[in-house]
Amino acid sequence: MQVFRFAPATAALLGAVPLCHAQTPAMLDEVSVTATREARSTADVPQAIAVIGKDALAGKTMYNLREALQDIPGVLVNSKNGGFDARLIIRGAGLKAPYGIREIMVLRDGVPLTDPDSFTRLDFVDTQDIERIEVAKGPGNLFAAGSAGGAIQVISRSVFDDTANSARIGLGTQDTESVHLRYGGMISTTQALALTVSHRNQDNDWRAWNSFATTQTSIKHGWLLSDNDTLESELSYAEADMQLPGSMDAALFNEYLHNGRQADTAEPWKHSGRYSKVWFFNTRLEMVRGDFTFKPRFYYNTWHHYHPVTGLINDPSSWVSNIGTDLEGHWRHPDGTLVAGVSVRRENAPDQKKYEYRDVRTLPGGRILATLSDARGDLASTSDSESLLTGLYIQESWRPTERWIVDTGLRYDVIDMDNTTDEITQYSWALGRYVAGDGHTHTKKTFRLPAPKLAVTYKLGGGINLFAMIAQAAQVPSSGEVSSNPSLDASVSRNIEFGLKGRHRDWSFDASIYHTRVRDEIVQINTGGVTEYANAGQTDKKGVELAGDVAVGHGFSLGASTPGPTTPTTNSASRSGSASPPSTRTAPGTSCPTFRATSTAPMSPGPAAAGGPGWPD
Repeated sequence: MQVFRFAPATAALLGAVPLCHAQTPAMLDEVSVTATREARSTADVPQAIAVIGKDALAGKTMYNLREALQDIPGVLVNSKNGGFDARLIIRGAGLKAPYGIREIMVLRDGVPLTDPDSFTRLDFVDTQDIERIEVAKGPGNLFAAGSAGGAIQVISRSVFDDTANSARIGLGTQDTESVHLRYGGMISTTQALALTVSHRNQDNDWRAWNSFATTQTSIKHGWLLSDNDTLESELSYAEADMQLPGSMDAALFNEYLHNGRQADTAEPWKHSGRYSKVWFFNTRLEMVRGDFTFKPRFYYNTWHHYHPVTGLINDPSSWVSNIGTDLEGHWRHPDGTLVAGVSVRRENAPDQKKYEYRDVRTLPGGRILATLSDARGDLASTSDSESLLTGLYIQESWRPTERWIVDTGLRYDVIDMDNTTDEITQYSWALGRYVAGDGHTHTKKTFRLPAPKLAVTYKLGGGINLFAMIAQAAQVPSSGEVSSNPSLDASVSRNIEFGLKGRHRDWSFDASIYHTRVRDEIVQINTGGVTEYANAGQTDKKGVELAGDVAVGHGFSLGASTPGPTTPTTNSASRSGSASPPSTRTAPGTSCPTFRATSTAPMSPGPAAAGGPGWPD
């Protein structure tokens, strides 16, 4: 049992405890289940993937997913204040989202954190309870329902893993506090129990309206029903409060450079944030009967938030609920493996309400110059919405010889959206004030999303594998985009990719080249202060990715990576905007050195990755 592990920033508290130690690089291949739903070494997966394993995560100070994902080629991630508000881009997918994660499926232990309409919340992901993170880029994923950008799966620590027991206390600059406790073990010969409690707080008081705090608790239960059957369940609750600062203009940035502090923001909306409460339940059974394995899963989560954003404040009267099941089966036959299953998921968001800001400073004509608080004012709109996803998936992994693996698969999803809105008032971007709304509207839409894949892996020998893949996936519009334009179609991405993977005791590398063609890309158009959504003609995304590590002895390794996506070019009258560099800084702290040399060479200018202070919006 690991009793105490202090973060490096707490060195003054316990100087006798060794805080950093070199670990021998683990060049053994990681195992992935996200791309194929079959446990397979990453070298044998015919797709560009990355796995951040236990040893790699142990050397990172995990404030959010950014710290784990920032060195992966083709992946760009940033955060405004070090909280869970990570903005994620994979090969250009997610680029047009103004905040949060879109177009990318995010899962935790097989449970989708991404809504049926493709929006993702990370409120209840405890970064201190992560075993490994798997990233599968682009189309061709059996998990990614209605998301064409790829899939990221967070695998939490197993309830049966008593080596995961730990207690950590961390203190850092900007009033950063981090406390974590995980304790568990076998309570009988067949049952295990684990309790996890984590709390983190960052005041970030160098800038106004920039704090973040979260408290997460979890109880996991494991039951060995027999030698071949295992049942694991988890119940967790999280509260997360996050203030979102606005952008700086040149004058405010110069003020920051002069005195190291920032007391204002250039935007009228000075009190944006998200204050959420989340319940999460997940239970999964694994039954093995000879060559057949059955993996049924049931999950339910419900959440409520107070969410001031640009123009309006979201304050629902009822909790949003998300309930689903995934029935997965594996059959190992003499020539390979057949994986098939059914997914059903329903999200219900009743009695959702939006309000005007109560305290604002205005010009005589009513244009809002600045918010004075995040208190809600008059009711602006009410809505009831529901999304239902039903899906089938099947994949045959044929192994004609020891050198060949041929994956042929298909995922087919149907997503039904139903939304009723009564808009009393709305915020006019052109006038900068509240105006009459559109009244009562009802939108009902069905999307049918086929996602076929054909991929091949060939073992050249000497630890080198060659792979090729062609895959297609569809990106479902968000419920807000559909309400704005009911005629929207789902965009379709078709990806062709070739690559090499090398695995050796002392080195490893991954190289790939891809071309993704997107039809009917959903783009945002701003005309006369009115935001509209439309399908563009065509978008091409091309890139080359390369990552590698080599052991140099004495417990150290060197590595390099190139983020490969090009800036997408869109054949239409409009195109989505690019990401802004982050406008805030998080608590820097210190961490154990990884001795990793990183070479960054983007093929063309793209969205900026998260950085330290010195980036004005």
